[in-house]
Amino acid sequence: MNGHLATALGLAARGVPPLPLRAGKVPFGNCPACAKNVCGGRPNMKTPGPCTCPAPCHGWAAATTDPNVISSPTWVRAWREAAGVAYHPGGAGLTVVDLDSAEAIAWARASLPATRVVPTTRGEHWLYRGTMQSANAVRPGVDVKSLMQYARWLAPSTGSVALLPDAVRALKEPSTARRPPQTLSAPLSTHRGECPHRTPTYLDRGIAMAEQRIAGAREAVHATVYRTFLAVLSTHGRCGCLTDAHTARLFTAAQAKGESARHCTDAWTNALTTLGLSHV
Repeated sequence: MNGHLATALGLAARGVPPLPLRAGKVPFGNCPACAKNVCGGRPNMKTPGPCTCPAPCHGWAAATTDPNVISSPTWVRAWREAAGVAYHPGGAGLTVVDLDSAEAIAWARASLPATRVVPTTRGEHWLYRGTMQSANAVRPGVDVKSLMQYARWLAPSTGSVALLPDAVRALKEPSTARRPPQTLSAPLSTHRGECPHRTPTYLDRGIAMAEQRIAGAREAVHATVYRTFLAVLSTHGRCGCLTDAHTARLFTAAQAKGESARHCTDAWTNALTTLGLSHV
């Protein structure tokens, strides 16, 4: 068996969704039928819609834990040409702090809790348990790779994986805190005028109701999760009230009903796209 394929199947068996990388540490390009997302994209891409292409298309979104897909003839051809293996950290419930310099590593050792460390060509990957929005260049030599991003699989590692600390989540905040409210392309059910969502009780009540709605689903769980995410974002999505902690509560409720982390990400991104918030 091809070494990259064997690695990918091993990762998938552990719940880590892999994808093949070409030389230069980049995913395989879309096939002709999917070029420029003319197929409509996969459900968790910015352009929603099903994609039944059997090739490893759409970059990070190609990552999967389905062994039948990973070992399919089209993917086997890609593994033979691949220069490496990548994985979707967010799909595995992880965040990777990518440290690309000695200075960045020194900062992490002084500022972040100890966790599992994987050596890289230029530095280190620090792995944490939990997901967040990915972001590049959050500080010199530091990238954060989690949701809607891929990271290179380098080698097996040992040691415990710590919970994602607030210090890492806060790295993303400076780039979004000063961003003006997004003008939406779809009507929302929110009021006009001063935003009341800063009141903790108002927002917490809404999140609690959303958790109850998901927990009470007896059938069509996928649809219920999506509709609930859509409702939450319709009310709270454009004014900056939602935090990663609120999103984590919703994802936890969905996963308690059997949804995978990948399905939660898909539903959340689809809801953002439907409301015109996908680029916020």
